[in-house]
Amino acid sequence: MSSEHAENAGPENTAPEGAAPEGIGVDEVSAVDEGPETDKASAGDVDSAADVWDVVVVGAGPAGASAAYAAAVAGRRVLLLEKSELPRYKTCGGGIIGPSRDSLPPGFELPLQDRVHAVTFSLDGRFARTRRSRKMLFGLINRPEFDAQLVEHAQKAGAELRTGATVSRVEQHGPAVPDRRTVAVVLADGETVLARAVVGADGSASRIGAHVGVKLGQVDLGLEAEIPVPPSVAEDWKGRVLIDWGPMPGSYGWVFPKGDTLTVGVISARGEGAATKRYMEDFVARLGLSGFEPTISSGHLTRCRTDDSPLSRGRVLVCGDAAGLLEPWTREGISYALRSGRLAGEWAVRVAEAGDAVDARRQALNYAFAIKAGLGVEMAVGRRMLALFERRPGLLHATITGLRPAWNAFADITRGSATLGGMVRSNGMARRALEILDRRMDTSSGVGPAGRGIGQRERSAPEGEDPGAVGEGAVVEVAGGGPAEGPSGVETPKVPKAPGSPKAPGVPEAS
Repeated sequence: MSSEHAENAGPENTAPEGAAPEGIGVDEVSAVDEGPETDKASAGDVDSAADVWDVVVVGAGPAGASAAYAAAVAGRRVLLLEKSELPRYKTCGGGIIGPSRDSLPPGFELPLQDRVHAVTFSLDGRFARTRRSRKMLFGLINRPEFDAQLVEHAQKAGAELRTGATVSRVEQHGPAVPDRRTVAVVLADGETVLARAVVGADGSASRIGAHVGVKLGQVDLGLEAEIPVPPSVAEDWKGRVLIDWGPMPGSYGWVFPKGDTLTVGVISARGEGAATKRYMEDFVARLGLSGFEPTISSGHLTRCRTDDSPLSRGRVLVCGDAAGLLEPWTREGISYALRSGRLAGEWAVRVAEAGDAVDARRQALNYAFAIKAGLGVEMAVGRRMLALFERRPGLLHATITGLRPAWNAFADITRGSATLGGMVRSNGMARRALEILDRRMDTSSGVGPAGRGIGQRERSAPEGEDPGAVGEGAVVEVAGGGPAEGPSGVETPKVPKAPGSPKAPGVPEAS
């Protein structure tokens, strides 16, 4: 749920030469590591300019593949490094909302597993209501196929892929760096790769993010399971997802149908590990799915940047999860990865062309401005929505399920015809409500009202992706059955139940 307007501005939208754009100070981009000018490396270290890549991208997820594609399309020599063999599994709901679809390369055909036309909302298993739309709201994909297809498009554009390449660190000065226009990417096996610009897209536990100094204000724990189900159960879920507002502040669960498999997950604030696990177990049981054996069960952390977190250092840019770019309320990250990755690739081309540190810094500032003017605005609104959700989940549930304008807004955002930030700017009532909320709680630091989040980057948790969020006039229906009673004409859905599983309180089972 985020903007695709200002952040889509490419390198042509630059700030005046020599001046930082409004709202971004000189500290936004760290200066190139200071020190005496480095002597040229010996001939054995660098034989020719051909040994230096224009752009090296670290990480072949949606952000990295998008960055590699954008730089390769511009005609630059691009190397894409990925530590795993492709395709590989990533913990992710796999929701593809409108901004994600609009950010894909030309000719990209989405490997959709399902097309969502209905959303069931529940409040910790109670008050389940379904809203249905004639138009598709968003699509559902499996990440291994989706990521591999993005990488193929980058390769077709001219990028070179190397898998099994783990990056240990980057250096911008020292004996491994032949000159001030070059960055050294040091691999775990000791090999050094040289580049004019580097894009870090290596996930939420990013080594490149550590080099840049990314700061985080919100960390959440997600648990997810891929559950195969029989055709009768799969048919009950076809075209419909479930969003359950959870029992802990800011938590929610989801069910995303993908053919004969349901992707089921929950997410909540980091530090609530035991409670999150109980929520996951209770959620699966109340859905009637505990009788089915998951093929994959996984966990991951999602991390949101603070407003003042840097997006670059010298000739190194970060994007996607490596930069802490995702929607704070829903933790949707695919659209943020695709859009920030494309911008990073476009600006990395400019950084690679920069002849000195001052020019490189100016181009990096322009990248930061493009991110802040678009995705940054959306993240700010998302933090305010998270603050409201943490305090009043019942109010949010009643609003979406009971008020047609709220549902229409949700549908417009997931389809990409509107943005959360744009609605707040244009809707006086929504703007005033959030202004009142801001006076009651401080969300400027990126830390929610429940006091969660961290001030310094932590790297002990496993790397992973965040779950994809659920991404014209609504038609309210019961999912898989006839009308049931509900407020404001909204109807109560029937939820499939697995053999031998207990019936969940407050959720009617299918006949």
